Amino acid sequence: MWEDHAVTELQHELKIPLRRDEKARAAFVSGLRRYVLNDLATGLRRSYVCSAEPAWRARHGHAPGTGAEAHEALQDSEYFRFYSCLRVTSQDLLYQTVRPAIEREQPQLLAKARRLAGTRCGSLTLQPGFAVPRSVSAFDIHLMPGSYDTEYCADDLTMGAVYENRLAISTFGLFGPNLDDIGQSIARFVRARYPAFAPRRILDLGCTVGHNTGSWKDTYPDAEVHGIDVAAPCLRYALARAQSQQREIHFHQMNAEALDFPDASFDVVFSSMFLHEVPPKGLPQVFSEAHRVLRPGGLMLHMELPPAAQLSAYDSFYLDWDGHYNNEPFYRAFRAQDPIEVVSSAGFRPEDYLQFVVPSHSALGERRWRESIDAELDVGSDKTGRLADGIRWFCFGAWKRAR
Repeated sequence: MWEDHAVTELQHELKIPLRRDEKARAAFVSGLRRYVLNDLATGLRRSYVCSAEPAWRARHGHAPGTGAEAHEALQDSEYFRFYSCLRVTSQDLLYQTVRPAIEREQPQLLAKARRLAGTRCGSLTLQPGFAVPRSVSAFDIHLMPGSYDTEYCADDLTMGAVYENRLAISTFGLFGPNLDDIGQSIARFVRARYPAFAPRRILDLGCTVGHNTGSWKDTYPDAEVHGIDVAAPCLRYALARAQSQQREIHFHQMNAEALDFPDASFDVVFSSMFLHEVPPKGLPQVFSEAHRVLRPGGLMLHMELPPAAQLSAYDSFYLDWDGHYNNEPFYRAFRAQDPIEVVSSAGFRPEDYLQFVVPSHSALGERRWRESIDAELDVGSDKTGRLADGIRWFCFGAWKRAR
């Protein structure tokens, strides 16, 4: 019965061969995740509206006004505890499911990466003695044992493989056949919305395994595309992944707070689900560095979760769940910021700020997606930024104008 649930089949040579029992386990966990994040999430909202919110209103004389108050209103309810317990359990099961096969296939994974390196497509630059920030090394981010950066052998790719294989299960088909729906949807949106814009060099910050980096190469094939990350295992995996798909991408081990690129050297600086993993004290430097390396006329664009101030109390609470229970220590602090203020403080003009909600290309298909991108979609929709059918992506950023 679990074979009906979508586990994305990886579209490259690093795909891990699975036994029948491993496939069944992956399908079960994918189905469980979908049940929690769709069916149980619908029930959680109903529990809030019918029970938790009226009880809070009766005690305080007003409805919850913030995500924190909505959380407080719900946290003692049996439904919320059941939902949270099952969601954490399903997250833990992801890693229990993917790790055994990856560890079994590690020698073959290394051999494939070394063979692909012979194609000389793209490049990888690692820094000997690079200090991985403690914001990565000291936390098992989203409960992933070993985080992004743990290495088990020379030239190790393990954590890159763990990250992508976990994603293939946890997103139950919503990220498209190549797990790059974020990149494909947003890059295509930029091309459609700004047809005269022809970037020559594109930079992806915090690229992990490069799944969304490659989308920019697909959309702008003549551009030189670069991706940076602090985790060497993810970058090694990213290069081999890109080489397997014949995408020429250049990867670098680098901290987004201190980019080793010249001033005015890129036309696009992009990130996806990266900024909320940066400590608040580092975010201003990330934005300042993005401004520095952009050419006049260039575009900074970040796909993230919508700011708390633009959502209802309940929707803000729901998106902040990860900050409480999924080992995302900087999540809530990021969403509490005013994006216009953050962008402006980095040197961008407030009038050049932009934000939009982009529908999923994978969910709609090319024709329906093109028909929908001119609509102003609601930031506060229960589809925006959530793993739900019909998912939409929130983006914000700014153009860099000539002074």
